[in-house]
Amino acid sequence: MRTPYTQLYLHLVWATWDRLPLITETIEPRLYAAIAEKCRELKCIPLAIGGIADHAHLLVRLHTTVAVATLAKEVKGSTSHLVTHEIAPGQFFKWQGAYGAFTLRKSEVPVVQGYIERQKEHHAEDDLWEDWEQTWIPDEEQG
Repeated sequence: MRTPYTQLYLHLVWATWDRLPLITETIEPRLYAAIAEKCRELKCIPLAIGGIADHAHLLVRLHTTVAVATLAKEVKGSTSHLVTHEIAPGQFFKWQGAYGAFTLRKSEVPVVQGYIERQKEHHAEDDLWEDWEQTWIPDEEQG
């Protein structure tokens, strides 16, 4: 059976509810591992996961059968459930409803991968790529 050959790279970024610092050092390792696992379940290849206390970034090689919205919904939903039911039951944890999604060329993957893996450094040094930190557009700015 023949399968399509694709190179679909996607950078997703989404925030915690009201940008609260909910991604603590305690939950971060399991949260990121769960993000990677959900990607693999959806036949997407996680290439980088990172972030800071109030948002997460994900770089994946997207499978042809998975819509961007489906990936975002599944990753956010499953990880929110994991945190509230297993990692930190009784503690408030919720993702913001919106997300940012950016496609990129294969040649851009190493740059984005490095940016995501060094999120804490970029934020500490205020060396941010503003477009890649966007998780939503206010209604009045949408066309």
